[in-house]
Amino acid sequence: MKLLEKNITQTINESYLIETLNLNNKKILELGCGNAAMTKMIAKNGFDRQIIACEVDEIQHKKNLKEEIENIEFILAQAQDIPLEDNSIDFVFMFKSFHHVPKNMMQKALSEIKRVLKPNAIAYISEPLFQGDQNELIRLFHDEEQERIDAFEAIKEAVEKEEFKLFQEVFFQSEITYDNFEDFENKMMNVTYNDNNIDESLRNKVKEKYESFGGGKLTFLKPFRVDILQKV
Repeated sequence: MKLLEKNITQTINESYLIETLNLNNKKILELGCGNAAMTKMIAKNGFDRQIIACEVDEIQHKKNLKEEIENIEFILAQAQDIPLEDNSIDFVFMFKSFHHVPKNMMQKALSEIKRVLKPNAIAYISEPLFQGDQNELIRLFHDEEQERIDAFEAIKEAVEKEEFKLFQEVFFQSEITYDNFEDFENKMMNVTYNDNNIDESLRNKVKEKYESFGGGKLTFLKPFRVDILQKV
């Protein structure tokens, strides 16, 4: 297993990678679903997919409950305490959320994932890599390097202990475009996860870095690692 991959050649939308999996006629659990964008994509593709989507943020969870999609059930729950029966899930998904689990709870979360998965079932854990031009921008106000290292080490440890088999490790990059710095600011800086502790001096520093990449409308290649784990 590798934490990083410097020579990523595959540029795709992650939805294409997800749809290479056989998700039809399956019971699916998503942990840390956020605004449920990926949840809804999975639910609306294919057929006979039952999805349970968990989120820890109460405000976001209340927003998700307003969605009316018959094959999605939204639950307020965390990865380290999943309120589901043993051996009841065919696929578990985590999209850019595992590194948000507290370090001392990561192994507990992986144990919970293993518990709810059916024998030989699959966990798909997608994590952003701490590299690339966009990362150089974001790290100025929201540095997650250690959290991403901790997440990788926890997954690696679970594989080495043979709690999971590493079925496949995939590196890819996705395009993300911002119309201008203000668009970047609205989408990446004015969000709750960084606590909005951005003063004018830091804002100007980030803006200067954005302009150093050319300014105006910019497209970045955002790199990811996906660990596809099979329950042992």
